[in-house]
Amino acid sequence: MADHGVNEPATPEPPRGSTGSFLGKAAGVIVLLGLAVLIGLWGVQRYVERKLSPDPTTVASASLQGLREQNRLSAFAARFVAVSTSRQSQLGLSTEKTLIMPGLVRYEVDLGKLTQRDVAWDAATRTLLVRLPPIELDGPQVDLTAIREYGSGGILSRLTDADTALDAANRRAGQAELVRQARDATPMKLARDATRRAVENSFVMPLRAAGIDATVKVSFVDDPTASTERWDESRSLAEVLGNAR
Repeated sequence: MADHGVNEPATPEPPRGSTGSFLGKAAGVIVLLGLAVLIGLWGVQRYVERKLSPDPTTVASASLQGLREQNRLSAFAARFVAVSTSRQSQLGLSTEKTLIMPGLVRYEVDLGKLTQRDVAWDAATRTLLVRLPPIELDGPQVDLTAIREYGSGGILSRLTDADTALDAANRRAGQAELVRQARDATPMKLARDATRRAVENSFVMPLRAAGIDATVKVSFVDDPTASTERWDESRSLAEVLGNAR
């Protein structure tokens, strides 16, 4: 016969508090591991960006080398017309001639004179400063087919070499007048502006292609309004690249 008076011992249940504590600790560990992974990934990304991101000074140095290989840059040209009149008197006689001489003048910069000290990087404002040598005139190149001469002629021209002397004097005066016009403030300003834009583009385009957001400002060593205050606070490519080595 079965003994109905004896009860089997019940299986003890785990305390609810200990289960909740275990789950809480496990969740905390998972969160910490996730944060550690995220921090690690962020650190790796920053390291890769520092290693792979292009350096503005390196890009600028390559652009500078490309400009120097061009040797001379002519970003502006202008056509001028000189009018000169010469007179000559001999033996009580006189004669004169007027010369109309058109000529073309090119405004050039000797890029071979550029050095790394002429390019500075201002990291605070992300500005690349470029300092160019003075603009030089090439010419004038006289259009011989467009020259016009007018003269009174006369007996003196037939008896002497007055015509030859007048032609030589007019050509010298015409050349000097073309150069004077070319050095006038207005064409010089136009030449500076055109050259400045051309050089700025030569540096801006490679920087943008490399994904670098920077401003390029170009000045001339003989620019009367140029300020050296910011330049003195910046570091030239020679200094930056020298420290990198």
